[in-house]
Amino acid sequence: MTTTHPRFVSYIDKSREYYQAQGYEAPYRWATEAAVPFAPLPGLLKSLRLGLITTADRAPRSEGREGMLYAQPVASRGAFHTEMFWDRDATHTDDPETILPFAAAEAAAAEGVLGSVSPRFYGVPTEYSQRRTREEDAPAILSWLQEDQVDIAFLAAL
Repeated sequence: MTTTHPRFVSYIDKSREYYQAQGYEAPYRWATEAAVPFAPLPGLLKSLRLGLITTADRAPRSEGREGMLYAQPVASRGAFHTEMFWDRDATHTDDPETILPFAAAEAAAAEGVLGSVSPRFYGVPTEYSQRRTREEDAPAILSWLQEDQVDIAFLAAL
């Protein structure tokens, strides 16, 4: 079967078009890392603690940057604010498991596939500052993960 249009959303193209339409002279530069911060699993999955991280907000953006980063008990998972832009024609956030897969992680731990799930989940809402992400947000999230003795992390980006 042939189609006359792509069946996927090209976020790279959409970002370039958006910034060009806003009058920026240079195209958007995607963040890059010279050293990828990934490592082999430190043990069998069934012995590891998983930390869940999302880019979804917990508070409206009108409240400012204070409180944007968060580490909250899994029991308080409640509602997320999803004010940031994403292609609402291509996806939705009606299913909270798309923002953070709590049920799937908890089921994996209950079945013995995963050691445990961290007692907290972590939020690092999307910002457009590579410097702030690298120098402030990532170290704060890492510190919380270490406090909770998290071995592996899953980032669900909105």
